[in-house]
Amino acid sequence: MHTLSRQIRFSLDPFSQQQTLGFNSYASKPCGNGLSIYFSLWVDLASELERDTGFVVNVSQIDQAVRRDVVPLFEKTIYETFQDRKTPTLISLVNLLKQSWVTIRDSFYPKTVTQLSLELDPFRRITIQSDEAMMFIVSEKFEFSAMHQLWNDKFDEAKNCEVFGKCANPAGHGHNYILEVSVEKTTESQDDGWHSEFEKGVKEHFLDLVDHKNLNVDVAEFKSLNPTVENLSFLAWQKLDKKFKNAKLHKVTVLENDRTCCSYAE
Repeated sequence: MHTLSRQIRFSLDPFSQQQTLGFNSYASKPCGNGLSIYFSLWVDLASELERDTGFVVNVSQIDQAVRRDVVPLFEKTIYETFQDRKTPTLISLVNLLKQSWVTIRDSFYPKTVTQLSLELDPFRRITIQSDEAMMFIVSEKFEFSAMHQLWNDKFDEAKNCEVFGKCANPAGHGHNYILEVSVEKTTESQDDGWHSEFEKGVKEHFLDLVDHKNLNVDVAEFKSLNPTVENLSFLAWQKLDKKFKNAKLHKVTVLENDRTCCSYAE
């Protein structure tokens, strides 16, 4: 079974019912006008491959379905929300994703929609995995900087250099890490400042422990354990699990660069 993911970008003017379509779907289509709200919607489809094409589905079909049927839902909701001087909440956006799911779920039959994910900005997103689920996933990215050395005292110097390469340098080396934390929330939960408390929890329980630190020296867990990206992701899980009010830890991912990351979940 293959899963195909497609991103559809569109920008909406919250002050106008008449949206400018534009011609650049790479940037966003509709294109917005002046100061607009940018949306990035990911659609995941699962299916066996079509024998004749090698596709799950032609991605242009996903684009067409979303722009034809989903974008108008967003247009109406965003315009009415701003006209009523209301603020879109996480729950209202989740409900909008559920409506979107119902709207397009039969558009690709027999392919199955398995996930919809809405990027709220480059660092935050919400995800649903069913149009009827009472649970949704909130993900946010954080940054921290740290140095480490990879070394095993059971190995001699030659063996350490063979296994860990440049990472065995006695002087250590640094990374600008990205931590992505995903938590599960229910549609019955309230927003009421939750996001700020979530960010505070990540900072206090993990980031303050590792940010601008020598991981081998300053973090007790790494005195006898190599601070690899794998072990960092596990440590992040240990420190953050059961630390969030009205949310359950779903997954943590640590990226040490744009080519290497590790996720941990139970």
